[in-house]
Amino acid sequence: MRRLVYIVFLTLFLTLCISQPASNYDTGKFNLSEILKAKPVDDTGYPIPEGRPNRIVSLAPSNTEILFAIGAGGKVVGVTDYCNYPPVVVEKKERGELESVGGYSTINIERVLALKPDLVVASYGNGLETIETLRKFGINVIAFDPRTIEDVMKDIVLIGRATGNYDNSTKLVKEMAERIERVREKVKNEPKVRVVHLLWHDPIWVSGKNTFIDEVIAIAGGENVFKFEGWRIVSLEDLIAANPDVILVNSGTGMGGGKDVVYEWVVTDERLKSIRAVKDGRVYVVDADIINRPSYRLAEAVKIVAELIHNRK
Repeated sequence: MRRLVYIVFLTLFLTLCISQPASNYDTGKFNLSEILKAKPVDDTGYPIPEGRPNRIVSLAPSNTEILFAIGAGGKVVGVTDYCNYPPVVVEKKERGELESVGGYSTINIERVLALKPDLVVASYGNGLETIETLRKFGINVIAFDPRTIEDVMKDIVLIGRATGNYDNSTKLVKEMAERIERVREKVKNEPKVRVVHLLWHDPIWVSGKNTFIDEVIAIAGGENVFKFEGWRIVSLEDLIAANPDVILVNSGTGMGGGKDVVYEWVVTDERLKSIRAVKDGRVYVVDADIINRPSYRLAEAVKIVAELIHNRK
């Protein structure tokens, strides 16, 4: 069972492991004027349709969060097995008001078609083949692959355009930017804290540079000890040699709740006792849904990480 959960979890992050040009996201404020004028195309080059769709299917938890936050939740008729926020999503699933169309990387196309959507909001993690197949049935499918927080903000604006909720989406983005900038200002004079973010432990998956998780760490006043790009597997020896001041670990079992297995591994494995973060009791659990999803809740992730690494509660 654990291996099955890991495979699903790993699939999610492998979709985001393509390298990208280096960015300077930790050196200044967001360019809101450019974000709000984002070119109306998705990350596959597909034009963003403007209108007010009546039946929307979301193929990623982050998309579901955004749709409900901008006021389009009432039009959502289908979501994935992993869509669990806001809480009303779970309630609607239980009442049969929302249909599950499969896992994140195992979308059931027949279920999607049966819902007769006029808009599908997808992610690269669903697979380009799935996205293109749905488009061949004449469905508007917009798909996103954000790598930075600014990318996430642009995607929120584009989803707002596609659902007739542009004003709400711009308001959400501005609030997100304001929350993040308050944290950036608060920690700007704090000494940098060397941080590792562990997604999984068997094998050891960590967040590298030029990922939105690395950006969360940087804005919060941390320094990622791993300098490679994207999400990668590292060896036990690499983790020990990195000797971070703080280790942030995903909550739950990778793609859900339950026991915090990564935390338990870090704090109980005798081989890790020499790491500064372990010796100092600075291993912290962060809600995986908040820090891993490219959604507006990354603003909350920045606040949480800043409080943890600077010992502010």
